[in-house]
Formats: sequence, structure tokens, C-alpha cells
Amino acid sequence: MYTIPGHHHISMLTKDAKQNNHFYRHILGLRRVKLTVNQDAPSMYHLFYGDTTGSPGTELSFFEMPFIGRTHRGTNAITQIGLLVPTEDSLVYWQQRLANYNVKHGEITTYANRPALHFEDEEGLRIVLLAANGEVIDYWQTWAKSPVPAEHQILGMGTVEITVKRLDKIASTLQMLNYKEISRTEDEAVFQSIKGQAFGEIVIKELDGPSEKPGRGSIHHLAIRVRNHEELAYWDERVKELGFPTSGIIDRYYFESLYFRESNGILFEIATDGPGFTIDGDIATLGEKLDLPPFLEGRRTEIEAHLKPIEGDK
Repeated sequence: MYTIPGHHHISMLTKDAKQNNHFYRHILGLRRVKLTVNQDAPSMYHLFYGDTTGSPGTELSFFEMPFIGRTHRGTNAITQIGLLVPTEDSLVYWQQRLANYNVKHGEITTYANRPALHFEDEEGLRIVLLAANGEVIDYWQTWAKSPVPAEHQILGMGTVEITVKRLDKIASTLQMLNYKEISRTEDEAVFQSIKGQAFGEIVIKELDGPSEKPGRGSIHHLAIRVRNHEELAYWDERVKELGFPTSGIIDRYYFESLYFRESNGILFEIATDGPGFTIDGDIATLGEKLDLPPFLEGRRTEIEAHLKPIEGDK
């Protein structure tokens, strides 16, 4: 029986790639590991941030949509991202850093039974920093050129929060994917792909009311990890057996993936660990220039004509 090793990446919507680039590189201290385009709509930037190589489980991805409106928050949406930092002392560091940059944030508290600090990016994306206290994947690599000291750098993805009208429906989907239910109350359940580990944890909150209307700062989908093509093919068949149509396996060049929506409309991606972002670049210069998958390379001139330069482009 295959298991899900944890989160792979999570994808959001941004109105302004330049502003987004500044926030995630220079304030949060992540590495921009891939500057590319939406493969289904190549006039749109697709930015990836993560650790030194954009390891699975560290990747935050953004699609730029310059004409997008604001998010109208509601249910049936992925509503918060958790990011792991090394220790509780790191939360103190980040509270001061966010204050220095006038980033909207709260007090140090707890979330999902871990020390936590909630904040929002400039577009209202809700993020919570969580003290990892040893809960990390051993191949995650700190970014040597980050403006954030190594002892306080963001390590990778932690608890992801999803809000839905029907908790039992999404619970059955996660159980089909071999997630373990860790706790349950009347209106909240916690699931983990690897028991005891935050890097594969999902908190489900039940909330009735209008569905979220996505906009800038909203979360488009959550991608979860599988190791290789064989496992991805297994899950493609398994998801279909449960009655959910899938996209079928798609070669994204940097990884293979498939997509499906569960009964509340939450979009999941299942993505392979490899080949990774170094397939068309070396580690030293990742993310410094526009990279295109081979099937789009012949359209480079046309694609570049539609994109505004971002700080750091080469």
C-alpha cells in the first residue's frame, strides 16, 4: 500500500509578480527557484519559491493574474498555509522581522498544538509560522544567500488549513489517500499523511455559508507528494475508482502530476518528487532567468513579449 510522504507544493494567485517576488524573497527570505510560466496559459508568470533546490515540501507557487480582483472569503476553500521554522525562538525573531517590515501579524500563540505566529502577505494570503522543533525532512536545505539567518529560516510547508461545508466528505477522500485522522471535534478534524509530522498535516474546518470567491491572495490548490510515476499511476486509478474524475497524468517537465476535485470542490494535485527544478539549470543560478519547458521553448520570443520584467531577471 502506498502512502503520501507529505505536501509537495501549494499554489496561490497574485495580482503583481514584482511585489510578490519582493515579499517572498526579501522579506520571507525564500529562494526563487523557478521563474517560468503557467504551462496552460503561457502569458502568465508562474513563480516558485523554496529551499536551495525547491525540494518537494518547500515550494510555494504563484500564478500572476494582473486583472484579478480581491478575494471574498468563505467556505469550500483552502484557507491558510503553515510554514515551519526551526524553534520557538524563531517565532520571536519573525515577530520582530514582520513588525520591521510593517507586515500584518498577530501575537505568538498556538495552532494545531504547536507554537505559532499568524500573519498575512500584502495581498491578504493567510500564513502561520509553526515551530518545527525537530519535525523536518532531512533533505530540506537552508538557502545560504537568504537575508534571514539560517537558524531562523523557513524550512518548508507545515499544516495546511481547508474550510468546507461538508467535513465528512473531504475526510473520506483523505482517508482514501491513506491519511490518518488524528483528532476530531464537532466542526474540525486533523489528518496527517505521516503520523506525528506537520509536513503532511491538514486541518479541516467545517463552516456553512457562501463559498469563497477567489482573488488575489487566494489559494488555488494543494499538491501532495508521491515518489515516482508508478505511484502516481496507482493513485490515478484509485481516485477514479472512488468516483472522482481526474485530469490523467500530465508531464509538467519538472514533475508529473494529476488533478482532481473532491466533493466540496477543493482542488488537489498529486505530484512526483522528480525530476525537479535542476533539470534545466544548475543549483547556483536557479530562478535567475525565465525557464520554459521544451514544448514551449519555440515560443520564447512571443512569451517574453507578454511578460513584464521582475527584479532579479537575467
